[in-house]
Amino acid sequence: MRPAGVPKPDLKMLEAQSQALWIRQQGIKIPLPGAPVTIRGAAGPIDTAPSSAEEFTPIVVDNTMFVGTTFGRVAALNATTGTEKWTFQLPNNEPIVTGNSVRGFHYWPGDKDHQPRLVIVSSRMKLFTLDPQTGKINSTFGSGGILDLRTPDVLGNFPHGFLQANSMPVMYQNIIIVGSRGQENPTDGPRGDVRGIDIISGQTLWKFDAIPEPGERNFETWQGDSWKNRAGVNTWNMITIDDKRGIAYLPFGAPAFDRNGSDRIGDDLYGNALVAIDAKTGKYLWHFQTIHHDVWDDDLPGTPTLLDVKQNGQTIPAIAAVNKTAILFILNRVTGKPLFDVIETPVPKGEVPGDVTSPTQPIPVKPEQLARSSVNLDTDISDATPEHEAWCKKWVADNNMVSTTRFSPLGFNKATVIFPGAGGGVNWGGGAFDKAEGNYIVNITNQGSFEFMAVTPDGRLVMATTPNSWFADVRDGGMPCQKGPWGELVAVNVSTGDVSWRTTLGVTDWLPKDKQLTGRPNVGGPIVTAGGIIFIAATDDRRFRAFDAKTGKQLWETKLQASGHSTPLTYIGRNGKQYVALIATGGSYQADPATNDNLIAYTLP
Repeated sequence: MRPAGVPKPDLKMLEAQSQALWIRQQGIKIPLPGAPVTIRGAAGPIDTAPSSAEEFTPIVVDNTMFVGTTFGRVAALNATTGTEKWTFQLPNNEPIVTGNSVRGFHYWPGDKDHQPRLVIVSSRMKLFTLDPQTGKINSTFGSGGILDLRTPDVLGNFPHGFLQANSMPVMYQNIIIVGSRGQENPTDGPRGDVRGIDIISGQTLWKFDAIPEPGERNFETWQGDSWKNRAGVNTWNMITIDDKRGIAYLPFGAPAFDRNGSDRIGDDLYGNALVAIDAKTGKYLWHFQTIHHDVWDDDLPGTPTLLDVKQNGQTIPAIAAVNKTAILFILNRVTGKPLFDVIETPVPKGEVPGDVTSPTQPIPVKPEQLARSSVNLDTDISDATPEHEAWCKKWVADNNMVSTTRFSPLGFNKATVIFPGAGGGVNWGGGAFDKAEGNYIVNITNQGSFEFMAVTPDGRLVMATTPNSWFADVRDGGMPCQKGPWGELVAVNVSTGDVSWRTTLGVTDWLPKDKQLTGRPNVGGPIVTAGGIIFIAATDDRRFRAFDAKTGKQLWETKLQASGHSTPLTYIGRNGKQYVALIATGGSYQADPATNDNLIAYTLP
């Protein structure tokens, strides 16, 4: 996907930079007196050449595949041959996809008065539509065809604040529904409100406040003026639409700063909540908060998944909501009521001065938590090799690291190891629903973070480590320091709440052959075909795999030139063959280098 004339990176240098990033993220880093707070969420790639890293899933309509690239182009391809039909680039070298996002486009089929349109939001919040046949921009939309979503109503007191698009727009009828990605630190920044925009006129039809304002429902969950100018509560990931019922489901992230809530005492709605709204009007319908007063950065990253639950002889329309803890909530999608009892469970108290952590967290009776949630540093250290075990034990001892249990807050002047870590047990790829077996399929990562809070010499309360200070041996590509598996693929029966099967996902190539099946850190999602096959890349081991959806048995794998941190798609070509396609560039927050720029399509036998 790298255009002619765009320089390619030196792959050896890229690998070295990736290793250096792993190492740079480790250790204690208390800022010096007077050092400014870094805006977290705005960091870009470190490649010497333009990075190819992306997590895009193309779409296919009438044998045409539409894809966006990190090099600022939209391309239409023949879906059976890969032949280019047309390309489009925004004026002034405006990037379409940067920093691994945007993750997809939307196709609007048109109506009796209007032709179909390809709906795109660029990483810098430019919304526009293209003619799918020609790639020409619809010049009557917005200003010269482009609608700038960085508007005063969301930027507020921060006209130059960090606000980007991280995901695809969705649609209900003629309404484009868009969220945004804001900063996670410092606390003050643009709003994360969700907007509904008419696809023809570009007019904003409604706006849903990510943080309730005075007089609005649930405003009381914020103490004093803590709601003002608050960044972080946004839908940086995909929004889901129930077309039949006209409901949009908004998965909100954690309030800023997402490791310290001392200036936002309370439950902080709609932080960490799945919110259902009327897709036509933006009117609030219901919400379910998966974490109260988040101090772990445990957003709802997984795309909400619509599914059918069979209980007591009835089929219940349901939705799966999963946060970074890999706690899966199965809710009635009409009412928001859990289909399995949820218990407000006592959790450890925080130690950060001035903060009042929630005494309980909502935990369902079923399903069980899908990822590791605690660590005992005396018994859980990995023994994948003697050298790895010794390195991890010395690192733990040198930093006086402390074991934790589920929902242990970050320590204060005490080096805590938190599970799941900053990347989550589940991240943005979320899961997929296998209708035939009634299973929700999701990939998880068992990787912790070494994090704690401390006071700087000039008296500021800060996080003393980087957000991605993984609990891992960062040498030679990296291995988590706790016993595995480090990555898994899990199936949950949504009607019973039981785990149907688990299988280890990913290999560590440099270990002895009999020890390689360790599982690997992963990001990107699975798909399930009607024929009962799961396709997933996601892992940092540069593999693309297929699994039997009924048993979890691996059926096929292929080695890629770079890891595929994107969700695959499958489609039937005009020639009648079934294809599965994947963008596999490498590149992720796990310091996996972006060593490739390919979109790859396979045919199924």
